[in-house]
Amino acid sequence: MARWRGRYAQMRLAGIERDLPRGAPPKKVDLTRLVELTTQTQPEAATHWSTRKMAAKLGVHATTVGRHWQAAGLKPHVVRGFKVSRDPKFVEKLEDIVGLYMAPPEHALVLCCDEKSQVQALDRTQPGLPLKKGRAATMTHDYKRNGTTTLFAALNVLDGQVIGQCQQRHTHAEWLKFLKKIDRETPKDKTLHLIADNYATHKHPVVQEWLAKHPRFVMHFTPTSASWLNMVERFFRDITTERLRRGVFTSVPELVTAIDEYIAHHNTDPKPFIWTKSARDILQKVIRANSRLSSKQNAALH
Repeated sequence: MARWRGRYAQMRLAGIERDLPRGAPPKKVDLTRLVELTTQTQPEAATHWSTRKMAAKLGVHATTVGRHWQAAGLKPHVVRGFKVSRDPKFVEKLEDIVGLYMAPPEHALVLCCDEKSQVQALDRTQPGLPLKKGRAATMTHDYKRNGTTTLFAALNVLDGQVIGQCQQRHTHAEWLKFLKKIDRETPKDKTLHLIADNYATHKHPVVQEWLAKHPRFVMHFTPTSASWLNMVERFFRDITTERLRRGVFTSVPELVTAIDEYIAHHNTDPKPFIWTKSARDILQKVIRANSRLSSKQNAALH
C-alpha cells in the first residue's frame, strides 16, 4: 500500500492506472552485430552457431536469438551440397536443357534419364516398433546387407510418368538395355530428347553406334557437377524418402519388387515437376557464387 501511495504522490492518477513493469528491462539485441557474428564468424571449437552459443555470446535468451534468426532468414544449422560447374560449355548446356523444360519441342518427348546405383537391400537386426500416440516409430541403427541393385529411370517432363528398370550392374550394356526399353515403351512417331549426365557409360562407343542407328534419340548432356539440372533426381529423392530409406528388404528381389510397385503406383496418378527458373536467372546466381568463391579464395591467400 505504501508503494501505491508513493506512486500516487509522484505521478498522481497516472501512477496507479496500471502496474509498472517488473524486473529488469529486456536486453535489446544489436541486430547488425547478430547477423555479422552469425554469417562471418564461428564459435570457439565449433563449425557454426547454435541459439544457445549465440545467446551466451550476446547475453540474451536463446529464444530471442532464434526469433531474430527466423526474421532474418538465417539457418546456421542447415548446410546444403553445392558445387559450381567448371564445364567450359556450361552456359550452352544450361540454356539447352532449360529450354527443353520451359519450351519443349512439338511432336517430341523430353525424358530426364539417370541411374541410381548401389541401392541396398537392407534388413534390420530387430523388428521396429510401430508409430503410436506419444511415440515415434522405431528402427534399429544397425542392419544386414543383402545385396544391391541399380535403378535406371526416365522421367517424362510433360506428364511425370516414369519408365524404370532395375539391373544388377550399371555398365554401358545395362544403359543400352534401358535405352531399348525406352524405345519399346514410347510412341514410334515421337522424337525423344534424353537428358543425361556425363557418366562414361552414356557415351560408350557401343552406345553411340546404337544411337546412330536410332536417330529419333537426341542426347542432351548436363554440365559437369550439375546433376541438379536433371529433374529425374527429384524422383530419386521421392522414392528414397517414401519407400527406400525406411524399407526393410530381406533380398534383392524383394527390393526390386518394392521399387517396381512404387513406380507402378506413381504412374497411376503422375504429377510433373514444373521448372520455373530461367537460364538467365540461374546464370546470374552462378556468377554471384563464382564471385563469392573468388573473394574467399583471394582472402585465403593473403
